[in-house]
Formats: sequence, C-alpha cells, structure tokens
Amino acid sequence: MKAEWATRLKQAVRWGGLLALGIAYALLSHRAAASTTPDLQGALVALAPLLALAFMLAWRSRQRALMLALWLAACAVIYGVKSWLVAHYNWVFLLQHAGTYALLCLAFGKTLQRGGTPMISRFASIVHGSLTPALTRYTRAATWSWTIYFGATAALSLLLFWLAPAAIWSTFANLLGMPLLGLMFVGEYAARCYALPAAERAGPLAAIRAYRQASAQDQARRP
Repeated sequence: MKAEWATRLKQAVRWGGLLALGIAYALLSHRAAASTTPDLQGALVALAPLLALAFMLAWRSRQRALMLALWLAACAVIYGVKSWLVAHYNWVFLLQHAGTYALLCLAFGKTLQRGGTPMISRFASIVHGSLTPALTRYTRAATWSWTIYFGATAALSLLLFWLAPAAIWSTFANLLGMPLLGLMFVGEYAARCYALPAAERAGPLAAIRAYRQASAQDQARRP
C-alpha cells in the first residue's frame, strides 16, 4: 500500500511539475511575443524548446557524437544570426505553434487513409487489445475530430499571425493553447462516455500512456 501511494505521489509531483513548467513557459512566451521591443531574452525564450528538443534527440541518437556535433554547429549558426533572430523571433514562435499543430494534423490524418489504422484506434488497441465494431467506429471518428482540431488550430494561428496584432495572436497561441487543448480532451472524453459502455472506454491517462507506448514502438522500429 505504501509503495502504491509513493508511486502515485511521484506521478502527481511529475505531472504537477510539468504543468507548472508549461504554464511558466506560456507566460514567458506571451510576454516575449507580445512585446513591442524585441530583445535577446525574447529570442532565447523562443529558441529554448527547439534547442532543448534537438539536444535530447541528439543525446538519444545511436550516433550521439555526430548528432551532438551537429547540434553545436547549429548553435554556432544561430549565434551568428542572432541580430536577425532578435528582430524576427516571433516567426520562431509561429513555427513552434502552427508547425506543431500542422504536423499533428498530418500525422493523425495520414492514418485515416484507406488501409491504415486510425491513430486513436491504435491507442485503443494498446489499452483494450482487440476492438469491438462500436469501438472501431468511435476511434475512427475520434481520429477525425483530432485531425480537424489540429488543422483548424494551425490555420487559425496562421490567420491571426497575419491579420491580428501580435498580442492577440500570442494570447491565442500561448495563453489559450493549453486550456483549449484541455477542453478538447474533456469534450472527446464526454463523447466517449456517451457513445461507449464503461468497459470499452479508457481515461485520459490511459490514452497518454498508450501514446507513449506507441511512440516507443515507432522509435524501436527505426533503423
């Protein structure tokens, strides 16, 4: 019992830390993106996630030394064009936001092609094993919903970046991004509860674990 509580506490602390980190970065990003006087600090805020992700991928690569060398070379190039980046780092924010949602739209949408396994169906099969006809229909519809959500978010981000003041775009991208994503999860889970019996539905945490397991399987299959 104590071990179980310790595990739950560890998970709660981990998720709480990630949530706090996400909120802090969203606030820093909004402050930088909405600023009328771009500075080096704002550029560093914009670049930090990309550099951190690239470093993690390089560190986990089977060719670690080569990839880390390329990462250092990229950092040197970025340093060389720092003046341009300071003046245009909002484009980096746009790339992170609209680009991420566009890639997710593409990834989910690609699995809806004839002969493919819809993304949510794949997650559900990890949790439940074989899928009933009702669960197969629902997971395909859910994959369509997430594909449309990701695509609409990317399109709206581009539209606001082009037409609206920077502060309005930043409010949508940096401050409303997490709440809107949370609402999408809640709405999709409510639809799941309505459409499926209790035995055929899993909670959000189970879906996240399934996503991580699917990602690990994909990574293991890569040469």
